[in-house]
Amino acid sequence: MKRLPIPDDVTGDEIDKDVRQELQSLPKGLAEDVARNLVMVANLIDEEPERAYAYSRVALRLASRVAAVREAAGFAAYATQKYSEALAEFRAARRMTGTVELWPVMADCERGLGRPERALAMAGEPEVQKLDKAGQVEMRLVAAGARRDMGQLDAAIVTLQSPELASSSVQPWTARLRYAYADALLAAGREDEAREWFAKALEADKDGATDASDRLAEMDGVEFTDAMDDSDEDEHRDLDAGHEAAGDGEAEDAAEDTVSAAEDVTDEPSGEDEAPARSAE
Repeated sequence: MKRLPIPDDVTGDEIDKDVRQELQSLPKGLAEDVARNLVMVANLIDEEPERAYAYSRVALRLASRVAAVREAAGFAAYATQKYSEALAEFRAARRMTGTVELWPVMADCERGLGRPERALAMAGEPEVQKLDKAGQVEMRLVAAGARRDMGQLDAAIVTLQSPELASSSVQPWTARLRYAYADALLAAGREDEAREWFAKALEADKDGATDASDRLAEMDGVEFTDAMDDSDEDEHRDLDAGHEAAGDGEAEDAAEDTVSAAEDVTDEPSGEDEAPARSAE
């Protein structure tokens, strides 16, 4: 079996204690090997998902009967948009553990496969009531995304309206929930409300989980450009007045100076943003 290089300082002890306990069912050397590959998956999945996926396949070949390995393989496939494969791995992990923790991400895989109606159906299943608060919020985000996939913007907005959204306390999910709400409002043309909620998302986003600051800059940049256009018109009016008051030669010099200044202002760049994550759409 082809192995991938793993730095010497990755020992496998870095993994979660619950995962380490699962791996105790394996021979010691094999357990260590699998653990090191899982650490590489965790280290790479955000910045280099394709490499993380490669390490997850090694771990899967070594220990496919370990639920934590199937789950890691699922998340690596999900990160690389291999939604069919991810869904299969999540289902396998769920069968092994009997838990519902993966229910929201399984529903989001259905969205990724172009089946938003299945994601909505899953949002109404009894499993959702068994989720903890974070899981229920995640399920709400997925359901709202499914509504948007189906062109139901108003329904997506209503889906996100919840006590968690209205709460002033900041939880791990707060920034993403506010961001999704702001994005839905903007898509519906409700720009003032969207700006307010992007600002609230930014206020709660201590870890940079969203690009709320970029979205706000983009929205303000549109207004900034409009302001510059108004400024240009004022300068051209001043220029016309200068033509009337000055001689032909002086008026020509004033025109050249003013147009040059206006060009310098309008050449300033405006901010652009990056697309949100699937479940925040």
